[in-house]
Amino acid sequence: MTDVRHQYATVRGHRVFYREAGPRDAPTLVLLHGFPTSSRMFRRLIPLLADRYRVIAPDHLGFGHSDAPPADAFPYTFDALTDITEALLAELGVSRYAIYVQDYGAPIGWRLALRDPAAVTAVISQSGNAYEDGFVPEFWAPLWAYAEDPGPATEPAVRTALDLEAIRWQYLHGVDHPERVDPDTWTADHRDVSRPGNDLVQLALFRDYATNRPLYPRLHAYFRDSRVPLLAVWGAGDLIFDPAGARAFARDLPDAEIHLVPGGGHFLLESHLSTAVDRIRDFLARALPTARS
Repeated sequence: MTDVRHQYATVRGHRVFYREAGPRDAPTLVLLHGFPTSSRMFRRLIPLLADRYRVIAPDHLGFGHSDAPPADAFPYTFDALTDITEALLAELGVSRYAIYVQDYGAPIGWRLALRDPAAVTAVISQSGNAYEDGFVPEFWAPLWAYAEDPGPATEPAVRTALDLEAIRWQYLHGVDHPERVDPDTWTADHRDVSRPGNDLVQLALFRDYATNRPLYPRLHAYFRDSRVPLLAVWGAGDLIFDPAGARAFARDLPDAEIHLVPGGGHFLLESHLSTAVDRIRDFLARALPTARS
C-alpha cells in the first residue's frame, strides 16, 4: 500500500489542496471529482493505483480543502476551474497525463483535452457525461430552467440539491448494498456546501453548467480525431447521468471500453470499489504501456 501525500499549492493566488501518491517518474493520472464532494471521493482508489502511477487528485476551488473565495471575488465557471487545474498541473511539472472524470470533473477534463489534445493520454469516465443521452430529464429539468432564467421562480428547486437528504440520495440511489456507503460521505459534503457563502458558489456553478452542452460537438470531434483510449465505468443504477451516456462514447470512439456495473449508483467507488478497480487497472495497463509492472 502506497502512502498518500496531502499537499497544498498556491495557484493564481489561491491555495489548492491535492492528494498525491506514487512515483513522480511514473505515468500520471489526474482524478477530477464531482459535485458536491471533493478529492475525498478518491481516498480509497488512490492507494490502489499508486503502485504503478503518479496519481494527483485536486479539490476544485470552492470544494473540500481548497480555497473557497466568495462568489463575488472569483468567477465560478467551468472555464475558471479548468484554468486553476491547468495551472496546478503546470506548477507540478505535469505535461502529459490520463484523466479520470466524474460529474463536475468531466467538463473540466473535457476542457483540458480541448485546450491541449496531445496532453491527454487516456480517459476514464465514471458518470462523467459527454453526450445529451446521459442527462436524466427529470433530474436536470430544474437546473436547465434555472440556468436559462435565474431568479426567485427557479432558484428554490435547485437549492434543494444542497440539502442533506438530497446529497444522501446522490450516494444511495441505485445502490444494491447501501450499507457499504459510509455516511461520512454525505455528512462531510453537506458540511462543506453549508459553509457561509458556499451556497452562492454552488448556485453560480449550477448556472454555468449549461455552458458545457455547446462544447459537446467539439468534444466528439476530438474523440474521433484523437482516438484517445477511453474507459467508461458507470453505475447501472445512476439516475443523474443515465448509462446511455456511457454507451454513447462508442459512437465517436468505437474502441471505447464500456462497463455498466449492476447495483452501482452515481458514486460507484463507494459501493463497488473492487469491481471498478479491476476494470481501471486492466484498462490503464493497456492504455499506458510504459507503466511499471
